[in-house]
Amino acid sequence: MANHKSALKRIRSNEAKRLRNRYQHKTTRTAIRKLRASKDAVEASALLKAVSSMVDKLARKNVIHKNKAANLKSSLTKHVNALAA
Repeated sequence: MANHKSALKRIRSNEAKRLRNRYQHKTTRTAIRKLRASKDAVEASALLKAVSSMVDKLARKNVIHKNKAANLKSSLTKHVNALAA
């Protein structure tokens, strides 16, 4: 265990960031499940906008890879468009 003041601060800040990332990732996954379970086109399109924003934010913060974010948004958009048709 490091004893330098800066190393101890880094340990504390890393833990805070880890918990924040974990919370945001789990919240996004739950929202994605809710969107995929949705059968109403209007509700799904409203959810898609919120979920896309959440996914973009995770990719921007490097919690998930940008290609994974693009793939998720693509598949969810296809799901919503299939409901509308």
